[in-house]
Amino acid sequence: MEPKDVKKQAAAKARASSLSPEDRSAIAKQAAGKRWAKEHGLPQAQFGSGESPLMIGGIQIDCYVLDDGRRVLTQESFLTSIGRAAKAKGGQGVRTAVDKLPPFIAASNLQSFVERELSQATAPIEFVTPSGARVLGYPAEMLPEVCRVYLAARDEGALLPSQKHIAERADMLVRALASVGIVALVDEATGYQEVRDKKALAALLDKYLLQEFAKWAKRFPDSFYKEMFRLREWPYPTVSGGKPGVVGKYTMDIVYDRLAPGLVQELETRNPKNESGRRAAKHHQWLSEDVGHPALSEHIHAVTGLMRACDNWTQFTGMLDRAFPRKGDSLRLEGFE
Repeated sequence: MEPKDVKKQAAAKARASSLSPEDRSAIAKQAAGKRWAKEHGLPQAQFGSGESPLMIGGIQIDCYVLDDGRRVLTQESFLTSIGRAAKAKGGQGVRTAVDKLPPFIAASNLQSFVERELSQATAPIEFVTPSGARVLGYPAEMLPEVCRVYLAARDEGALLPSQKHIAERADMLVRALASVGIVALVDEATGYQEVRDKKALAALLDKYLLQEFAKWAKRFPDSFYKEMFRLREWPYPTVSGGKPGVVGKYTMDIVYDRLAPGLVQELETRNPKNESGRRAAKHHQWLSEDVGHPALSEHIHAVTGLMRACDNWTQFTGMLDRAFPRKGDSLRLEGFE
């Protein structure tokens, strides 16, 4: 053995002896993972989440850039980012019964909204992380495309009750990603990307999403609907988890018609129904934070109290008319814009 080789071997042993058992185990695992990836032709992640994962709306998204340039999100992160459980029902969720589509777009009611290009690009990618772990992931570019599937299904009224929260999450993601996307393009065009903080875009995305979450915050507590269902002698909750269509009309009458003069007319103008009978936003999202939302909360609390004091729907509507008569359309209250 050459003297220089002896020196290298001695130096390697010295480095190894200075490492903790955990560090030696991590290095061995990383080396084994790289060997396995090379033997089986798997891509390796050159850059990855490590200690600085992407945060979207307070949720950790593990993302990597592979040695062939592909950007991927881990399967679990993809699911949680759109409001799904980290593990699909029935196991890992790598393959499904519907044309081998991944779990997040495998439902039969979504198939007519899945474009051909998306369906052909949904095979999971197995790769090896920088730490040597074998992981399944999907192209990062799929995330907004999957969001659009849910939004298209929502606009056509094709979603199941169990999927509506995913569509809400998808709406938030698309808005936030679009906002961050234009910022990234400006930074690239101006050269600012070379000097900005590496976490700046992630922080901006998180900020936009938290703003979107605030817009979707629950304004009508469950107790409001629970008491309404009791007075109407309906089971609560329903088997499907949804609400009868007439509940929307009751809510307009009990709340918005009695909240401020001209409010309903203004809301119908600003937030009209589309051809499928759905609105782009919930009515309460149009109310101001300083006046509209406090007034809404106070009114809902008061009418819920009235409901609790009544034995039937007729008794409640009589008390409601006395305590909170309809405001009419002759005036518009300042601050509800």
